[in-house]
Amino acid sequence: MNKQHNIESIDFDGAWMILAVDGQVYRLSLAEVSDRLAQASEVDRKIYRIAPSGYGVHWPTLDEDLSINGLLRVAAVRSHAS
Repeated sequence: MNKQHNIESIDFDGAWMILAVDGQVYRLSLAEVSDRLAQASEVDRKIYRIAPSGYGVHWPTLDEDLSINGLLRVAAVRSHAS
């Protein structure tokens, strides 16, 4: 199985997701990423599973799945808007 991304860490700082992937760190607004994560408690945000393939992340208590490619697209749009 080819690994799509190397997800190093996922952290949260208030209304922001801090994603370290493929040697880069991205700061993403939860409002732009996921309504479920934006509304979730800090505890629920921290309960996640990273797909072994590096494709995405699953939050079982929120029934939320996000692809890393999708998160990187949000990051790219944000960086071009700045």
